[in-house]
Amino acid sequence: MNSLYINILIESLQKKIRILDEIILADQEQREGLEDPNLDPDDFDKIVEKKSEYIEQLDQLDSGFEELFARVRDELNENRETYKEQIHTMQDLIRKITDKSLMIQKQEAQNKELMQQKFAAVRSQAREVRKSQKIVNQYYKNMMKANYNDPQFLDNKK
Repeated sequence: MNSLYINILIESLQKKIRILDEIILADQEQREGLEDPNLDPDDFDKIVEKKSEYIEQLDQLDSGFEELFARVRDELNENRETYKEQIHTMQDLIRKITDKSLMIQKQEAQNKELMQQKFAAVRSQAREVRKSQKIVNQYYKNMMKANYNDPQFLDNKK
């Protein structure tokens, strides 16, 4: 029975690697979107939502893994030699997971920087639009004043 649990742990780690690969691809897609000057905010939101779903799946896998590992931890420690190959497989998978996690952290940091640059550019554009709008309004007001004649009194007495 414990061998079955150990195989489930291995499958869980393998699934985690597949999900991390999907997050890596989503991060690359997000980066491409941030580098695209014509980025559609809805497309960007879809990428973020997809990544959020993957992260939720990872959380579920982690909690399930921890619960199952708690059940077999003593058995693994007491019978290391019996489960040597499976323990080695899990260690390799955990190393891969760690490497992929570090890669994701690096990508996330780069994407955060790109996002800050993108938002700074959008704020700058918004300032320029407001400034242009202000100039147009000022011009309009000045033109309206130029065509305006103050009321004048006309003396009709002679």
